[in-house]
Amino acid sequence: PIVFERWIEIEKKFAIEKMDALLSSPTAWESQYKNIADIDTLKVPECGESFITLMSTITDRYKYLPSPEHRLKFLDMQLELLEDFRIRLVQVMKEVTHDSLGDTFCAILNGVHYITDVLREWCNTTFFVELQYHNATRPVEPSTGADEEDTKRPTKRAGAGFMADESVFDEGIDLFDKLKVEMEKNILKHATLDVQARSQPYRKYRWRNLEDSGDLSLSTPACDMLMVLRDHLMTMNRKLSKPLFVKMWRKLAEEMSKFMLEEVVLQNRFSEGGAKQLEFDMTRNLFPLYGEYTTKPQNYFRLINEACTLLCLRVGSALLLREVLMSEESRLEKEQALQDLGVYKLTPQRALNVLNSRTNLSVT
Repeated sequence: PIVFERWIEIEKKFAIEKMDALLSSPTAWESQYKNIADIDTLKVPECGESFITLMSTITDRYKYLPSPEHRLKFLDMQLELLEDFRIRLVQVMKEVTHDSLGDTFCAILNGVHYITDVLREWCNTTFFVELQYHNATRPVEPSTGADEEDTKRPTKRAGAGFMADESVFDEGIDLFDKLKVEMEKNILKHATLDVQARSQPYRKYRWRNLEDSGDLSLSTPACDMLMVLRDHLMTMNRKLSKPLFVKMWRKLAEEMSKFMLEEVVLQNRFSEGGAKQLEFDMTRNLFPLYGEYTTKPQNYFRLINEACTLLCLRVGSALLLREVLMSEESRLEKEQALQDLGVYKLTPQRALNVLNSRTNLSVT
């Protein structure tokens, strides 16, 4: 027992010293494979990868201990180290939150994503499944001085009964996931607000006065807004791991689609020329910004794409559709009328509001 306790003490001391060194290294937030694009899709920072290596080597040293109780004590230490590392990441993250698309913030997010992925893989290994069984079935040890009632209460992890879908890392994964979600929201908010801040000229454009010239080009008020959006997409692609970037550009596309509908279409009136100009700006300029990341970018802009369909619908068809949407028909029949035109995402009321923003339809 004395040797065992000394072993654990040394392991923990070494691990903490190692974490100190990892996070203070000048290359802590750089990927070791940053110059090898083919294998650097995860863009894991050096400190994140080294921390997982540290945890793995600890496992390798204790995994052959014959006593489950001894292995569980090592596991407890690993869970403490995991939480310690997460807290350190949070501290660094808070220092750079103001720069949510900066190198350090993105590197932390990549590291958090990588660690949660590895932990989920470990959950399915035989070694940790067995530890979960032993952990769930070991007796609860009352703390010194605990009364009889205290000993009946379940501890945080031990003695709860084995559940096949649970893992020894569940709590750690949950905390890392919450951190990841918070960081993703920060990046999305930063990019969205920056693009929206450049959108005022576009939102206030003279849509109702534009004539149908037939010769279309990108409207001037859209240029600055779309350039900022393009720059943010390029920055995310360069700094975030591939799985994170895919998730972020899809969310950003969804936010842009919603913004264009609510702040441009529903806040303005559109002449026939204005409707065609908006459609051109969206389908020939906004959507293609995402063409590098997906073969069908229009699928991620359903709201504004469908709004453009309704704005550019021929007058006769638009009048008939509006009549259906304003009638006493059931919601199902109204939705069917919209679906016949390829409109699935807009609700009947939203679709009616879009039609009413056309200047060539008399509003009744």
